Amino acid sequence: MSIIPKLATSLNRRDEVPNQELAKEIVRSEDTAAVSELVENLKNKNKGIRYDCIKTLYEVGYQKPNLIADHLPAFLALLENKDNRLQWGAMTALGCIAREKPADVFDSLGRIVEAAEKGSVITRDHCVNILISLSALDTYADKTFPLLLEQLMGSPTNQLPMYAENALPIITAGNKDRFIEVLAGRLDEIEKESKRKRVEKVIAKSGKI
Repeated sequence: MSIIPKLATSLNRRDEVPNQELAKEIVRSEDTAAVSELVENLKNKNKGIRYDCIKTLYEVGYQKPNLIADHLPAFLALLENKDNRLQWGAMTALGCIAREKPADVFDSLGRIVEAAEKGSVITRDHCVNILISLSALDTYADKTFPLLLEQLMGSPTNQLPMYAENALPIITAGNKDRFIEVLAGRLDEIEKESKRKRVEKVIAKSGKI
């Protein structure tokens, strides 16, 4: 039985609750067929259905990433989609998969970073999260941490405090000096005092590591 009738658009709903409830149902039953149907309908002619499908997929990914991990190629393909909602939704899904299949996501970093550079703020947000996830793993940190620093150097000042705070858990005695240097070098660019103080707090915490 198709799960498309359960999506918000099919129910003439403008909120995301039906999609979230469907995601919970898919997770509870580990319904891989439903996941496959959602992926297939990312190309549905109805834009609302497409949006509901990507929403439901990354909601599943938040709870049980292994259920969407095999569909990594489909999410990568969406990074080149001109529809911003599908693009950042795909990046969100890839962020979930990074915990489940780090090697596959690492191998696709070129496409991921390129999409972040060209995409919206939300697309970049999730790219940064992917780089943080991979940098937490010794296998990839040597390659991914420099890419993370590049994002910190080039990010909008509005996003910098959040990126710095999110990265703090992966900061070590071995990488903290460069991290602090990058953040300190951008302090003068941050006009809003509250945001500057957040970055200064991260710098202070990093210095104690």
